[in-house]
Amino acid sequence: MSPEDGTILTADAAERQSRSRLRVIDCDVHHALRSPKDLHPYLSKRWRDHLDTYGHRFPVPFTDGSPYPKTAPALSRTDSWPPNGGPPGSDLAFLQKQLLDRHNVEYGLLHLLAPHGMDQRNQDFGAAVCSAINQWQYEHWTQKDRRLKAAIVVPGEDAQAAVAEIERWAGNTDFVQVSMVTHTIEPLGRRRYWPIYEAAARLGLPVGLHTSGYNGHAITGGGWASYYVEEQHNVAISQQALAISLVCEGVFERFPALKVVIVEAGLAWVPSVAWRLDRHFDRMRDELPHLTKKPSEYLRQHMWYTTQPADEPERPEDLRRIFDWMGWDRVLYATDYPHWDMDNPGQSIKLRLSEDEQRMIYADNARAVYGFA
Repeated sequence: MSPEDGTILTADAAERQSRSRLRVIDCDVHHALRSPKDLHPYLSKRWRDHLDTYGHRFPVPFTDGSPYPKTAPALSRTDSWPPNGGPPGSDLAFLQKQLLDRHNVEYGLLHLLAPHGMDQRNQDFGAAVCSAINQWQYEHWTQKDRRLKAAIVVPGEDAQAAVAEIERWAGNTDFVQVSMVTHTIEPLGRRRYWPIYEAAARLGLPVGLHTSGYNGHAITGGGWASYYVEEQHNVAISQQALAISLVCEGVFERFPALKVVIVEAGLAWVPSVAWRLDRHFDRMRDELPHLTKKPSEYLRQHMWYTTQPADEPERPEDLRRIFDWMGWDRVLYATDYPHWDMDNPGQSIKLRLSEDEQRMIYADNARAVYGFA
């Protein structure tokens, strides 16, 4: 949401500078609970009492705060707090006015970051939370504005419960993908998660992987970062590791219809990761006899990437070369509303695009991935 001089755009300035001539599909919109009690109507008495007594217990040494460093309240724009109270993203009418209407959004794909059932120490409670979140999304968001589409939130550390939740909502057009956290107990390519991929592929649902989750470990291989700028950058590194795990463990070979969308991790890293993987594969392919293609081919065929946070090389045309290598059909537009570094349509890609390229990135690629008519 910030222009090049680093100032935060006001709502009026954003409207003047970024009203899109295109109808856009926004692949990363964050909605929020106003209160944990919003889930009470969808939880049994046992789990309501559990939530009120014990709260959400994640596998981290913190009880009331996230270990993720912050430089802005709720990581959000200063103008994104609804006038009637509640956190950013918690008021549908305000989200409609500030995002959907202002930026001509045809569809907005919802990603709820917290609380998440996949992170719960008590896995039975986690499954109940996921089920409650999905019902809440359906009743309070997607049914009230048909432009909004939700992800099926699943308790990924309990594959059987996750599959049941996917099957519960599959076929309901309000839900267009499966959402798993990315900071998991084991790398996401491991076989404990394969039943989830099998269900998603079988039912024609992409798996959306937005950086999120608490597994008790830092997202780097060297420990906790000291500064927010480190943490912000390391998000992309953690998603690279996720992509490598999916490829090398053979997930895409086993489930050839599976689609995976990497959300909010940038995309300029994709070619270099693919080149290095291919080189290692050429030298050590006997270790991976289950792969029938080069790693780069799996990345090209099975993975998509959202634009936010947009990569901005000093020479804009370098971004064109990256898109050329990845394939222009792999790039999905996203705002990351209401976060402070939100990218609005008028400023998201610092590259001169043809009309065909604009249509692909801002709408048509997402329409193909998610099957929108």
